[in-house]
Amino acid sequence: MSEPAFDVAVIGAGVVGCAVARRFVLGGARVLLLEKGADLLSGASKANSAILHTGFDAPGGSLELACMQRGYAEYMQIAQALNLPVLETGALVAAWSDQEFERLAQLHAQASDNGVHDVQRLDRAEMLAREPHIAPSVRGGLLVPGEHVIDPWSAPLAYLRQAVENGGRAVFDAPLLAGRRVGAQWRLHSARGHFRARCVVNCAGLWGDRVEAMLLGQASFQIKPRKGQFVVFDKSASALLRSILLPVPGEHSKGIVLTRTVFGNLLVGPTAEEQEDRSRATVERAALQRLIDKAGQLLPALRTMPVTAVYAGLRPASEKKEYRLHLQADAGYFAVGGIRSTGLTAALGLAAHVFDRLRPCLPDLAPPDRVLCSPVPNLAEHRERDWEKPGDNDIVCHCERVTRREIEAALTGPVPALDLGGLKRRTRVCMGRCQGFHCAARVAELSAGHFHAPLALATLDRHG
Repeated sequence: MSEPAFDVAVIGAGVVGCAVARRFVLGGARVLLLEKGADLLSGASKANSAILHTGFDAPGGSLELACMQRGYAEYMQIAQALNLPVLETGALVAAWSDQEFERLAQLHAQASDNGVHDVQRLDRAEMLAREPHIAPSVRGGLLVPGEHVIDPWSAPLAYLRQAVENGGRAVFDAPLLAGRRVGAQWRLHSARGHFRARCVVNCAGLWGDRVEAMLLGQASFQIKPRKGQFVVFDKSASALLRSILLPVPGEHSKGIVLTRTVFGNLLVGPTAEEQEDRSRATVERAALQRLIDKAGQLLPALRTMPVTAVYAGLRPASEKKEYRLHLQADAGYFAVGGIRSTGLTAALGLAAHVFDRLRPCLPDLAPPDRVLCSPVPNLAEHRERDWEKPGDNDIVCHCERVTRREIEAALTGPVPALDLGGLKRRTRVCMGRCQGFHCAARVAELSAGHFHAPLALATLDRHG
């Protein structure tokens, strides 16, 4: 029997891969998405600071800036239809030293050059008037009104759901094992079967260079994983800060950010640590304590606030600072590599860029006459949650107020949760103060039969 045939095969179900799959489906392509993990966002995209960036400090004239601003605009355009939350916080770039204070003028000019014209200089008194809980040692800063906080998990889920609802196919637990170009098609061999595709878009994140070497014989870039550790403060801490508090950025990192989340917490991080391991992102007590100390230094009232959770993620940085995009038109191949901390904002812009560049390789595509667009469930605390709605709102997770109805919905539908991580990212169950201590058994019961690896072993027959 011949392999299923597609116009485009997307490798990797991170936020960029999900956005690329959606863009090509909406453009009329038959799309296959292959993901090595058990669910979407199993790699780099599962951990970030969830900020929708304006690009005010991005390298001028760069592809990164163009994709960020294109992605930002499309996110705001589709947010209502897909029920994607936007917590309109604005951001403050805070200067704490003479050197940082002098750099503000350069940053302000860069923002204007990047087309972000509403950035304002603030003196110390104005900073403290906006954020009365930050340390009084602040020297001054910049107000960036357009920087917002979003849900980092619902957005890629919404992109992939729209792709699947409109004819795309997503296959999980399907690492790419081999691929070769035969005539005008790719023959792809995965752990979940063989497929054919006219074009391949490599969105494999931390494994992007390995996938490119597998397909083309050599890679045009080298992934250098960069670990970021985060600390999540209790929900009671979120009242201490209204804006995203950004540092004056350095050469290689945006630095440590202090921000509210749409889930009602307050987040500090990330660290920026080079490492060789592409799979494991461990947390270390010393690094976490430095983050807690830094947060307390910037926002002194945090010193008495409890920490709810800690986590770490890996960013797919490369040997160069810029995005590593590479089109090989004669092979029907496009690499989207080296997408670091701005990927959440840039994803939709990157998808549009890839579609525009690869479109000549697929001249017969025609957009569908009708596009399905269903909203994703809301998890943001500043909007109405499911537990507040009428009906049978049996609450399973009392820390995050997650209902049985939300869990059951996440386990079904066009892109159901396929492991506990996926269920957490769709509902926030087991992610509150007790970290699942009180609700894990009920979650195991509700998810029985839905995961390849069940959360609990079957109960022994009392007579067996």
